[in-house]
Amino acid sequence: MTDDPSSSAGSDDGITSDEKPRSSGDDSNGSQAENESDGEAERSLTLAAFHDACQQEGRPVLTAGGVARALEYPHSAVTEQLEALEAAGDVESLSVSTDPVVWYPSELEDLTDRERVVVFPKRREIVVDRPEQFTRAQLSQFAHLADTNGENGYRYEVRPEDVWQAPHDSFDGLARTMRQALGQRSDALEDWVESQWDRARQFRLVTHEEGYTVLEAQSAEIMGNVARQKLDEEHVHAPISETEDWVREGSEAAIKRTLYEAGYPVQDQRELAAGEELSIELQVRLRDYQRTWVDRFAEAGEGVFVGPPGSGKTVAAMGAMAHVGGETLILVPSRDLARQWNEELLAQTSLEPEQIGQYHGGQKNVRPVTIATYQIAGMDRHRSLFDDREWGLVVFDECQHVPSDVYRRSTHLQSRHRLGLSASPIREDDRQTEIFTLVGPPIGTDWEALFEDGFVAEPELEIRYVPWGDDEQQNAYGSADGREKYRIAARNRGKVDDVRYLLSAHPDSKALVFVDYLKQGRAIAEAVDAPFLSGETPHAERRRLLEEFRRNERELLVVSRVGDEGIDLPTADLAIIASGLGGSRRQGTQRAGRTMRPAGGALVYVLATRGTREEDFARKQLQHLGRKGMTVREQNVDIET
Repeated sequence: MTDDPSSSAGSDDGITSDEKPRSSGDDSNGSQAENESDGEAERSLTLAAFHDACQQEGRPVLTAGGVARALEYPHSAVTEQLEALEAAGDVESLSVSTDPVVWYPSELEDLTDRERVVVFPKRREIVVDRPEQFTRAQLSQFAHLADTNGENGYRYEVRPEDVWQAPHDSFDGLARTMRQALGQRSDALEDWVESQWDRARQFRLVTHEEGYTVLEAQSAEIMGNVARQKLDEEHVHAPISETEDWVREGSEAAIKRTLYEAGYPVQDQRELAAGEELSIELQVRLRDYQRTWVDRFAEAGEGVFVGPPGSGKTVAAMGAMAHVGGETLILVPSRDLARQWNEELLAQTSLEPEQIGQYHGGQKNVRPVTIATYQIAGMDRHRSLFDDREWGLVVFDECQHVPSDVYRRSTHLQSRHRLGLSASPIREDDRQTEIFTLVGPPIGTDWEALFEDGFVAEPELEIRYVPWGDDEQQNAYGSADGREKYRIAARNRGKVDDVRYLLSAHPDSKALVFVDYLKQGRAIAEAVDAPFLSGETPHAERRRLLEEFRRNERELLVVSRVGDEGIDLPTADLAIIASGLGGSRRQGTQRAGRTMRPAGGALVYVLATRGTREEDFARKQLQHLGRKGMTVREQNVDIET
């Protein structure tokens, strides 16, 4: 991202000439080449083209000859068109001794402040400098933000799954969006996108008039060469025709997953149970991006809302519930989250207390809107209670759990509408594609756009490299092997001093200190005189501490892994991660996300023992947050601290 993308296209990095980015002045169909047999046919000179010439020449001022050379425009027409731009106020001219006239933009800062899009078709990458909000919104419909340098430079990738889930009814609509985002037409990229668009429409699941499920293919060739090669008797009973197979009951999710992995996502158009009608009205106005999420869900009937903590995924899910207007089952990973859902539904919707039930270890009530834990919903002795009721919508909260062997048993509840919620659908076992085949395609928003619009506060992330607290631990680390090295570094007693220092440096902040080890948590809690909330904390005590934190009656909590998910701490503005760097990237997102709220001024400190494997763990765990637009800085901690 630090290199000028326009210059890299011509380097010896293996990019061929047809992969070089086109400027917005190019004509992709080659008609100009045909019409310029004498080399003098006129082409319109725009201010954008003049900027391109300045950038290509590496100078803010150019002669008419320089413009003609850079843009390969007819020299005889350039001066006249430059004079027209001057009359419009877009450029200015100045006579100098070495050349009759030089030209420059009226606003020189336009050279650095304007948006520039560079396309690499063969790599299916798009590099954008200083993109406008409109451009980023358009790109998000068919591309994935892969990287950002934190200085207005963005790198997007166009992956097959981005095309498969593009929110368009036709390829022509998607192509128009691409051209609007890129400011140009890229035939090579469009051809590839169209091929992926077609792949996503080769198979569909439908309901036969007699009630069973059928897998349909667009052609006998695709059915024979793909589906019947990948699927077996565990998935289908028998062929019905050259393009249809009779699906075994309960194997629908496995079929979708298998064909997705083969590069052919299946359109699920079954006539599934809609459940009893249930009128739900929202008591809060959705933000524009939340309304977009709900609209995209409404079009597809399924999906996963992906956004940073604090972006309002729960409220958006309630908007989806209001759209469906049917009985709803909400699956959550913990009873704490079930209670929070219950409270939010009462506060944000027209639902009455008697319409909402919770089903978990604490209470067991099945009602028109039921909130259950994944564990309970997956148990054989409870499953019939949920199977017997026809749900209009099933919501999978924290749906990154779905692919795990314990939780995926709940996905047999295949209602007409399925909705997942996740801040980070990343799995370290590379099974995240299962989330989208079992639940639905991702629906999300550019994180940095939420930061810029003030909906979510971008936290400041700092990795602090902490020295050893004593020689005993340092010597033990030197002689340890493997996982034991990590545990010793994670529990470095020097971190206790740095936690105290950071809390004293931010005396007015509401703070959370995260740990992975009970002994370390107790030591830090004692050192800072704060409660330690862990899995050993009784539910009643845990609830009391959290309520006190929410009501600003308590300013500090030390939290174990129990706080990574399923606990809403909306007013935290300081997070200190003392250990847990060997955890997943998702865990890093969850912990950093505890400070992502509209209030702003949030801080996240990640403590890593200097000179150990924790340094690499810290960088890798937060790397994907940096790619989402957050600034991550690094600091060596002095021994005196």
